[in-house]
Amino acid sequence: MARGVFHSGFFTWALLMAACNFSAAEFARPAPQCALNHWHTGQPLSLEAFKGQVVYVDFWASWCAPCVESLPFLQRLQQEFGGRGFQVLGINLDAERSHAEAFLLKHPVHFSLAANPGADCPKDFGVAGMPAGYLIDRQGRIRHHHLGYKASHAASLRTHLEQLLNEPVPPPLSENKK
Repeated sequence: MARGVFHSGFFTWALLMAACNFSAAEFARPAPQCALNHWHTGQPLSLEAFKGQVVYVDFWASWCAPCVESLPFLQRLQQEFGGRGFQVLGINLDAERSHAEAFLLKHPVHFSLAANPGADCPKDFGVAGMPAGYLIDRQGRIRHHHLGYKASHAASLRTHLEQLLNEPVPPPLSENKK
């Protein structure tokens, strides 16, 4: 009997999560460590480089109409919260770099940008549309996922960001554990 109740409860929970469009990203899973290149230098870049900061990973492309509005919003967040340990990382998904460069000339941003040469990052994160954003805590765990962009979503994202920035900063790992 208890086993049947468990399965029934689990099934109900799974249906509820699907109906509410929750994803695994909402349950603090570690952020994927996909291969990235720094946009300006071409050097390898890893999300590990941002450990200890709150990071908003934003997948964008030049053909993404909502990105025209979302990137300036993310730029404002970077300016407002950058001094508190927040970093935006924009990962471009254009097949042709020249398209992204033309877009950035019209819509410049001053936060970290990366390219994903292997194109595995969107799959690893579970990107289902554009733009797609993932708010990652200081320990490298995805804590919030956002799909699309509407100005009305700004307050919710700002609330999630403030919550993560207000969490205690974890102590550094000791390299001399005895």
